[in-house]
Amino acid sequence: MATAEDRIRRDEEAGSPSPAPVLIRLAEITDADEVAAIEARAFSNPWHPETFRSLISQGNAHILIAEDPKFGVVGYAVVWWVLEQGELANLAVVEGFRGRGVGSALLDRVLLDAKANQVESLFLEVRTSNYRAYDLYLSRGFAQVGVRKDYYRQPREDARILVKGL
Repeated sequence: MATAEDRIRRDEEAGSPSPAPVLIRLAEITDADEVAAIEARAFSNPWHPETFRSLISQGNAHILIAEDPKFGVVGYAVVWWVLEQGELANLAVVEGFRGRGVGSALLDRVLLDAKANQVESLFLEVRTSNYRAYDLYLSRGFAQVGVRKDYYRQPREDARILVKGL
């Protein structure tokens, strides 16, 4: 099965125009393989497709999909909450759609859904070197509250701990 990145690359080679805005929706079990493919390209220690299938089927997480009508799944976000606290676990966008507002749209929907579920504070970790993501989170009102030393592997790196009150 061709991934969104494969379809984007073929389209760019053909000289097609930029993609249309994406639809943000809840993940379905059939999205698990595409989400895992994006995860594998975005993160050095990716989750297995079965992890996504399990989270979706058991409802243990709120997984949002960014879907382009032409290219399919081009991004996703994983968030969960217990009572008034939530955590944004993962947010990733395929390379060809980065810088086009897809991550912003996903994050905005995460924030709306969390607030609608009475989440009062949302936490996340981000690599200290991931300035693009860090800037996005700051633009939505997140603030750094700490650092987790050597949180990431491959390569080993600290994580900034961010929180936003909702």
